[in-house]
Amino acid sequence: MYLPDFDYYAPGSLEEACGLLRTLGPGAKVLAGGTDLLVKMKHGLVVPEAVVSLKALHELKGITYDPDRGVVIAALATHNDLVDSPVLHKRFLSVSEAAHQMANNQIRNRGTVGGNLVNAIPSADLPPILIALGAQITLVSRASSRTVPLESFFTGPSCCVIDPVDEILTEIVIPNQPTTGSTYIKFGLRRSGALSVAGVAVAVTMAGDVIEDARISMGAVYPVPVRAEDAEKALIGKTWSEALLEEAGEAAACCALPISDIRGSSEYRLDLVRVLTRRALRRAITEGHV
Repeated sequence: MYLPDFDYYAPGSLEEACGLLRTLGPGAKVLAGGTDLLVKMKHGLVVPEAVVSLKALHELKGITYDPDRGVVIAALATHNDLVDSPVLHKRFLSVSEAAHQMANNQIRNRGTVGGNLVNAIPSADLPPILIALGAQITLVSRASSRTVPLESFFTGPSCCVIDPVDEILTEIVIPNQPTTGSTYIKFGLRRSGALSVAGVAVAVTMAGDVIEDARISMGAVYPVPVRAEDAEKALIGKTWSEALLEEAGEAAACCALPISDIRGSSEYRLDLVRVLTRRALRRAITEGHV
């Protein structure tokens, strides 16, 4: 398989990149890591007239901590950057662990966080844990900049609110928070590199054995990553117990709307949601690392 012919641009600044996208029009595509775009191009699923590479935009790389904002993940940070980040190991280890469950090492070395989010694949592993931790993203165009809660970013399979005319995702911010424990658990058909059949992310704030706050986000069981808000309400203000986690798992399954496909039936995915929600809550509550 060969790539189709296209014009290639490598702008030296974010402003130039946004300007190129507006000038080139809908026939242009943004290239970050290329692990999704280049595969689609080789299979003829996407045939862009032009490709705008972000590889020279060094301001879109790195993972840092800002005391006023929280952990700032630049859009071109790779999945292995998340895996190896000392900042995340100290503050949100669950994000590093979720990234480690993605694909294989070669893909993690190339694939970027921004590209993963913009592709808006319902089975993606990063959105659930980032949503559970209340992450926000920054979208920049030539004329403006806006901040969007990640849970509002996705509108459907492979669809999101980004303006394709000239908007670029530049960063993901995980805000400072009182969370005492968080985790992401997925089930795939292989031990390594498999797409998620179902995944559940949890972030809890505990006061002793009482659950003061809980956020539960699910992947691969809805057209977009979705919060299990009824399950969260069932937990808040209560002393945790195995029976309570069982109740939360049942409530989470009621918030899911899974499809049946080659990886699993809708009924199987609902059972997975029940089990994974219980396990994720238990781990976040008892292990207590964020």
